Amino acid sequence: MSDYTHKRLPDVDDMAPQFGMPAEMQARFAARPLGLERTGLTYFRLAPGFRIPFGHRHEDQEEVYVVIRGSARIKVGDDVLELNELDAVRVAGDTLRNLEAGPDGAEVIAFGEHAGQEQSEMVPGWWGEESSS
Repeated sequence: MSDYTHKRLPDVDDMAPQFGMPAEMQARFAARPLGLERTGLTYFRLAPGFRIPFGHRHEDQEEVYVVIRGSARIKVGDDVLELNELDAVRVAGDTLRNLEAGPDGAEVIAFGEHAGQEQSEMVPGWWGEESSS
């Protein structure tokens, strides 16, 4: 018998409300539902023009972000990159990053080595007030 777990990412619980995030953001952390031991996997769904209200970084766990639907901007350190469907960006663990959805919204998969809360830092308002408009 094979050892695997199958889940539909939209069916994983949306944890964004538990972290005080507005309805314009969904964050479905799939590592535990999939039984992942070393890998983190998150499915983000962002409303049109919505910017995640904090930057974050990890001690040393790099992440990859892949836009699977729509478009987005990602701020990585001091750089802002425009992302379209199937664009992927690798971000070093200790680099601040943040996402903003494009005009039609965005669906993004983020994955990398699992990082616990004690290995992560959130920086509210890090991107600043400038917008994509």
